[in-house]
Order: sequence, then structure tokens, then C-alpha cells
Amino acid sequence: MKGGQLRIRSRGQELSLALIFFVCTTILFWAWDRTPLLTSLQLPPKIPLLQHSPDIILMPSEQRTHVTKDITAFVPKDTINNEEAHQLDEVTSENPVKSTSYSVTVPHKKACNYAKGKWVVDDRRPLYSGSECKQWLAPMWACRLMQRQDFAYEKLRWQPKDCQMEEFEGAKFLERMRDKTLAFVGDSLGRQQFLSLMCMITGGKERTDVIDVGEEYGFITPGSQRPNGWAYRFPRTNTTVLYHWSSCLCDLEPLNVTDPLTEYAMHLDRPPAFLHQFLHKIDVLVLNTGHHWNRGKLRGNRWVMYIGGVPNTNKKMAAMGSAKNFTVHNTVKWLNSQLPKYPHLKAFYRSISPRHFVNGDWNTGGSCDNTTPMSIGREVLQEESSDDVAASAVRETGVKLLDITALSQVRDEGHISRFSITAAPGVQDCLHWCLPGVPDTWNELLFAQI
Repeated sequence: MKGGQLRIRSRGQELSLALIFFVCTTILFWAWDRTPLLTSLQLPPKIPLLQHSPDIILMPSEQRTHVTKDITAFVPKDTINNEEAHQLDEVTSENPVKSTSYSVTVPHKKACNYAKGKWVVDDRRPLYSGSECKQWLAPMWACRLMQRQDFAYEKLRWQPKDCQMEEFEGAKFLERMRDKTLAFVGDSLGRQQFLSLMCMITGGKERTDVIDVGEEYGFITPGSQRPNGWAYRFPRTNTTVLYHWSSCLCDLEPLNVTDPLTEYAMHLDRPPAFLHQFLHKIDVLVLNTGHHWNRGKLRGNRWVMYIGGVPNTNKKMAAMGSAKNFTVHNTVKWLNSQLPKYPHLKAFYRSISPRHFVNGDWNTGGSCDNTTPMSIGREVLQEESSDDVAASAVRETGVKLLDITALSQVRDEGHISRFSITAAPGVQDCLHWCLPGVPDTWNELLFAQI
């Protein structure tokens, strides 16, 4: 009897333990299935392998800097069933428990420093004929029309270090500038760059379809012997290329409009009036100034420095270097303030073009007699621009530096030199360049950056 009671009691305990185990197991699996914390601790569902280019690097989250990229952006949802998609959303929620996940990081491509490199011989140069581009090229800069016989300087091409520069093509330039206007505003070196570009676009060939639109920009002045600019439009792409003469890059105002010999207020703190008037019509702007900042030019042009609307009385500001530095910084600062209004505008300040006078200046017997390229294979590797004023003016602005100074410095054989058709005996031009020539490269650098 006692034995029977023990068996019944033992069997009852077994049933109770089994019931308790069943209930606990059920609760555990229910919690496992319903609790987000436990769910997030599961291994993520199988994810199809990402098809990525060699430029994309996959890194474990433990080894990477935090990048706020949702992995679902890189996984096609149509390759995952609904349940997997739900689980994936939980794994990649805003505050997931740390797990071994992967993010996609695209390495930053370093911009090309076009100012570093070397000159190399290229038999495909020049890009146009200096004897044929008569429609655009001023005779005083076309060395093929002078008595110069050595044209090795035309065969050099600039090769940037560690990167390739896009080859210039006239048709490609016009297409890139479709319905746009490119403006050069500066001194005679700015005009050389403008004429160079016109020859490069047309290949030096005559173009009867190009329209003179100078009147739209106020370049036709009745009775003026020398216009203050030129503007031409290529109708097929509605592309306009223009040049406005502003050698000091500040506003010039005649003090007496009725007197042909009047002095001009040289407003150092005002950008050229042309920019105020036409900036809204310009898509690419290239500014430059430099060689007119000397006492001889100021006296010859009858310019008087003004600041704040009155003649300058600050002796430190009256120094040529200080006045130029102030004006360049002021104009670039003003231009930068206009960029938010014109988001389509790409603005460049071109660094100064170097002079190569030896044993004197232009009026004291200075010369540049070398006609043999000495720069072949000679690398320009400096990190900073040789034009400190230009570099400091554009720093921390939206205006880009078109840095051509150092690469032009090693091209002393490319000047007009003693072959100028307008120079007096014993006077050489070691400032302006033969065209085709070095300014073509300036335009190649510009083309690569627009």
C-alpha cells in the first residue's frame, strides 16, 4: 500500500516537473521571438553580396570611423523576402545593439594640383597656327608674322604631376559652355589669354558664323580709338567669350568728363563698374592684374588713388605694393560676397604672369634673348603659389586660384623679345608672350577646371 502511494506521488511529481518545464520553455521561446533585444542578438539574415567597384572599401564597424550610412541603401530590397527585410530593418535601426556590420566608404579623390608638373615636347603642338589665326590674333603678338625663326617654344605642353590634364578641344569647350558666357577682366595679359582662347576654339581658322556682340556689353564707344573690350558669340551653342580691359581691377572714374586730359579717380575700394553691371550675365569669370601697378603707369594714365570716395592721404597705402594688395583683396572679397546670388558663377583669379627682363627693365636696356626652351623636364614642385598676393586673396573664399606663375617662370624663351614689330631700337618685350605659346596653357588649365 505504501509502495503504491509512493509510485503515485513520484509519478505526480514527474508530471508537475514536466508541466513546469513545458511552461518555461514556451515562455522562453515566446520571449525570444517577441523581445527586440533578443532578436537583435541573432545573426543577421543572409544578405546578397554587394557588387562594388574597386574604389569602394568595405570595413568592419569596429575598425572604421563612424559613417552614418544605412546599409539598406546598398542592398536591393527585391532580393530579400519580407521576413528578412523586417529583420534587416531591425538590425540597422537607429539605435541597434553593436554588432559586426559593414559600411561602404568611398575614398576621397585628391584634386589635381595643375600648378605642379613639367614641360614636355609634344609634336602635336601648337593647337593653332600663328600665321593663320589672323581673324582674332593681334599682329603685335603673332611671332610667326615677325622675323623670329626659332619656333621650338610652340612644341611644349604642360604635364601636371601625378594626374592627367584634359585635352583641349574647341568643340568640347563650346559644348561645355553651351548657353554660357566666359569673361576675362584684366590687363593686356588678360587680353592675350582671351585672344589665345579664341584661336584655340576655332583652331585658328576663320569663322564667318561668329557674331560680334560687343555692343551688348558697352564695348562700342563712339570716337574711341581703343575699345575697352571685345565680345564674340558662337551661335551654334550660344557661347559668348569676352574680354574687358581693367588693368588695375578697380573702378576708374573721370574727374571731369568734358576734359579729354582729365585725371581719373582710381577707386581702390571699388570693383570695376563692369562687374557691377554685367556679373549676372557671366558664368565663368577670370580676373587678373599686376604689371600696371607702378608710378610710371599711374602718371601716364593720370590715375589718382581714391579710398572712400576721396583722394588717399595714407602714405602707407600709397605704396604700390600696398595699394595693389588692398585692391586685389577688396575685389576678390566683393566677388566672393556675390557668389551666393549667382550660384551658376565659377570665378577664378589668375596669378601674375612673370617678366623675364635681364640687365635692366623694358626702358633701360633689359633683354630676354634666349630662344631655346630650357625648361624641358624641369619640374615645378612647390606647394604654394609664387604669387603671394593672389594666393592670400582667394584663401577661404569661393574664388579659385588659376595658378600659372611658377610654370610660366621657366619659359623665358616664349616672350616676344626683340622681335616686336612696335618696339623702338634697344627695347625688348619680355612681358608679353608669343602666340601660340604659354597663354594657351593657361587656357588648358582653365578648361580642365570648368
